[in-house]
Amino acid sequence: MPEQPEQPELSVVVPARDEAEVLPALAERLRPVLDGLRADGLAGYEVLVVDDGSTDATPVVLARLRRQWPQLRVVRLRTSAGHQAALSAGLARARGRRGVITMDADLQDPPELLPELLAAAVGDVEVVYAVRSDRSVDGPLKRLTAAAFYRLVRSLGGTAPAQAGDFRYTSRAVVDTVLRLPEQHRVLRLVVPELGFRAASVPYARAARGAGRTKYPLNRMVRLSLDAITGSSTAPLRLATLFGLGGAGLTSLLLVYALASFAAGSTVPGWTSTLAVVAGAGTLQLLCLGVLGEYVGRLYVQLQGRPTYLVADDSLDAGDEEA
Repeated sequence: MPEQPEQPELSVVVPARDEAEVLPALAERLRPVLDGLRADGLAGYEVLVVDDGSTDATPVVLARLRRQWPQLRVVRLRTSAGHQAALSAGLARARGRRGVITMDADLQDPPELLPELLAAAVGDVEVVYAVRSDRSVDGPLKRLTAAAFYRLVRSLGGTAPAQAGDFRYTSRAVVDTVLRLPEQHRVLRLVVPELGFRAASVPYARAARGAGRTKYPLNRMVRLSLDAITGSSTAPLRLATLFGLGGAGLTSLLLVYALASFAAGSTVPGWTSTLAVVAGAGTLQLLCLGVLGEYVGRLYVQLQGRPTYLVADDSLDAGDEEA
């Protein structure tokens, strides 16, 4: 098999954490697709798998696959940095001069869709989203929370296409723009649409997981949602302000009512109404403090300047890098 060019035309970035069971099946389906694209004129490709601190046999499986697949490249992070950080690490090291396709390793993003993503990137189209038109393989709770997430993002002013995750094509210009952003803990599925590059979409039916268990349990989904909302909109801060103003207005009305009742001599001592008012006001205060705390926390992390991820080694050029 001829060696790939020094700088391939296309990079495919695949974050993976504890995916030893599904990686052989991914390679078995992805390689023929990419080899077919190369036979049709694609000037070289690389598949960059970012090992996000796996604790299973993922490194061993990747090493075995690399011996059989010269275009496979492995970047190993020192510790688990999270899905979005692993994607950022892949983008930072991807060499594709035309662009980059990002996808998950679990085969819910079908490799056979790659030619359609590239075909849709014509003219001045710089981003092509793979949109999940059919999520019947997901459970009711997963579909409900996903729909609620995208509705919430759009209501807060976000521009992310509904049901578009991290399976997409981005041109070299888009990748370079993303890498220049100083933001840490960025959620790429929201950052990329906000850049304003012309985009297209390709629908697909979400497939069942190839093997293994989901790496996005409820706690990770909640964390991703918080990062997405606080990282892309200041609307929750305004919401906290509105809650504060509403609480102040309600308190003023209650004060007027209490004074009027006292003047009329009709006050009746009771703990129920007092408890309700105190509990309601306390809830609003805690909610506002929580929202403010999320933003203060992001500022604290940003001011620390710590790297989002640390690269332990790269099969292309062994060495350490931070970003």
